[in-house]
Amino acid sequence: MSLTIKKPGRGRRVAAGSLIAVAALGLSACKGGTDAASRPSSAAASAPSSDAGQGSGAQASGSGHSPGAKPQSSAPGGHRSSAAPVTPKGTVPRTTQSQSSAMAASDRCTAAAMSLRLGHADIGAGNIRYPLIFTNKSKKACTLRGFPGVSLINRDGSAVGKPATRAAGAGGVVRLQPGQSAHALLHTVNEGVSDIPCWAKSQIVYVYPPGSKEPMTTGSDGLRVCGGRFDVTAVEPGSLG
Repeated sequence: MSLTIKKPGRGRRVAAGSLIAVAALGLSACKGGTDAASRPSSAAASAPSSDAGQGSGAQASGSGHSPGAKPQSSAPGGHRSSAAPVTPKGTVPRTTQSQSSAMAASDRCTAAAMSLRLGHADIGAGNIRYPLIFTNKSKKACTLRGFPGVSLINRDGSAVGKPATRAAGAGGVVRLQPGQSAHALLHTVNEGVSDIPCWAKSQIVYVYPPGSKEPMTTGSDGLRVCGGRFDVTAVEPGSLG
């Protein structure tokens, strides 16, 4: 008896090939998933941590100074002029303090390195101006810049009126060689120019040089402020008499 062997049809051959392809893809997917789980993503490995960046930034910015650190003091030594040493009664108002200077303390003219005097009055057009003269009496050059703090007092320390206010601009640096002088102008008005009554006559001019925390004094020659006007300019070169 003869056997007849039928060959598989085209549809069966395609179905068998599809099954083989699906099985191969499944094996590849399993293998790829295992590898991906076993090693980190290259993008994640190379990205910096934002928390770490912020932490290091805070540490770097905080390392510039220690919290609570006190500023270094640059107050110069004290000195008074030939006038009798007098301390104003009570606390000296802040407006009396001189303007701080940006110059180095080693180059600044200190109260101890200078003498102080009040020049002759310049009267004109209802205004009175007195040069307040600082002279370098040391053996080396020094600099001044800004406004002195000025008050009028009596020999018993009692204040006369209010401290001088600042007038005009701060000016530039004035360099004084030994023996050279600089001045600031004290300004008031003549009696009768204003209805505001004059202050009582003073006996002493109490002065903080620019950038100094140490005072100087000189006689006021009876300087009297009228019209409620009492101001002072920044220092300029020269003595003006």
